Amino acid sequence: MGALRVGVLAYPGCFASEVFGVPDLLTMAAHVAGPDRDGYEVSVVSPRRRVVASGGAALAVSAPGEADVLVVPGFELRPGLDVDARLASLAPEIAVVRAHAAAGGAVVSICVGAFLLAEAGLLAGRRATTAWLFADELARRCPDVDVRPDRLVVTDRGVTTTGAFSAMYDFALELIRRHSGAGVARATARVALVDDARSTQTPYVDAALLPQPGHGFARRVMRRLDQDLAAPYDLAALAKAFDVSTRTLLRRFAQETGQSPLEHLQAARVRRARHLLETTDQTVAAVSAAVGYRDPGTFAALFARHTGRRPRDYRAAFRASGRGGAAG
Repeated sequence: MGALRVGVLAYPGCFASEVFGVPDLLTMAAHVAGPDRDGYEVSVVSPRRRVVASGGAALAVSAPGEADVLVVPGFELRPGLDVDARLASLAPEIAVVRAHAAAGGAVVSICVGAFLLAEAGLLAGRRATTAWLFADELARRCPDVDVRPDRLVVTDRGVTTTGAFSAMYDFALELIRRHSGAGVARATARVALVDDARSTQTPYVDAALLPQPGHGFARRVMRRLDQDLAAPYDLAALAKAFDVSTRTLLRRFAQETGQSPLEHLQAARVRRARHLLETTDQTVAAVSAAVGYRDPGTFAALFARHTGRRPRDYRAAFRASGRGGAAG
């Protein structure tokens, strides 16, 4: 098979750690695999002669050449950024991405590097992911892309996209698994202290950082539901409180938020449960009751559907530091 040639596309303002994160893990994998196994040839490339990455880090780059895989790191996508202007300034890099794909090479984006792939026309008609915080923005800009915000890594016909920041390691481990074998990937994950069993971004989503959906009517309904998360869901009583029919309530709420009041309530209950699991000693049964579920099994199934983890597993992974364990 020979060494796998990996090029990492550097550009002004890209995250320096995302330029070197994948190459560093591949270097570890090559050491784990030993000299008798095919390794990795990694280069940092750019159509520019000089690249200054995030934080003012100057990067040594070479001209783009033949590669089996082209990795595109992300950049600082801060609130208020003119994304169109930012992407326009990266026209040379987007041309490199487009040319690499046209030549049959595999293309991978890290985090919001997906926006460069979209601008290059590679995501149209494909499934893709990106950082959960900006998944809605990608979907809004690219309605022809099937955005999967919960996924860590999505590969669709030679184009791979990853979730937020550290998902570059999930991709790198998958690449190592395919090129060097599952044993090498597992050992590399242990050496690097990288979780090789993650499957979703969902447990890491902080709803407080996301734009809040809905307008006046839906917001008022949300506030009423949020006031007592443990109260039984009663659609008829909710509609009566707002002097509308149940059908009108469901229609207006869906128009403004894209979901039903029950879906909002379930998500709010899960957010509250996550907080309690992270910060208190309450048992899972007590947390279940606190958010309106008498049956811990029903609550656990709902929680797992929203977060990808059972409550006990979530507590073990995200427990606030400095607190003792709790019985489930």
